[in-house]
Amino acid sequence: MAIPDPVLRKQQLRKDIRARLAHSVKSPMAVLTAFESWLASRPDLLTLAVYAALPGELDLSGIITRHPDRRWLFPRVDGEILTLHPVRHPDRELVPGCFGIREPVLSLPTVPAAAADAFICPGLAFDRSGGRLGRGRGFYDRLLASARPGCLKVGICHPFQLVPDTFPQAHDIHMDLIITTPADFPRTV
Repeated sequence: MAIPDPVLRKQQLRKDIRARLAHSVKSPMAVLTAFESWLASRPDLLTLAVYAALPGELDLSGIITRHPDRRWLFPRVDGEILTLHPVRHPDRELVPGCFGIREPVLSLPTVPAAAADAFICPGLAFDRSGGRLGRGRGFYDRLLASARPGCLKVGICHPFQLVPDTFPQAHDIHMDLIITTPADFPRTV
């Protein structure tokens, strides 16, 4: 019996997780608490690349506002790549952009990906080996490929988004850590 094509398996997994996300609690406190605890344990991480949550994704905006001592970088779609921009006030400096995702206003400067100490990454699914399943366009894989060596790559997700296998391919960038619930915190890979 032939093993199904990983691309087809990824497509099916994306479909399954999207259906679950459509019915999920917006941001379960246990996961957000685990993330904030991890953040408190890492005062050395001063510049963090984060994301503006889509419906169903974990919304980190409350944590970001409680930690103005950190430098928060948000992505903006620029053609086929993501550029990073410092945001101090997400409520005022993020506007609707590409794919309906809130992005930094155009007046904010661009910061190179190598400036980030850590990338906090959304994803449709993650596995315990650090695999990340994105939305299929490769934006985060291209961005993470330009991170400096030693930069942490952290996935954050609802517990049901932690799956046995994300069917990684050669171009997929793995996470160093997955944060999902206190029982799994910290999940180092």
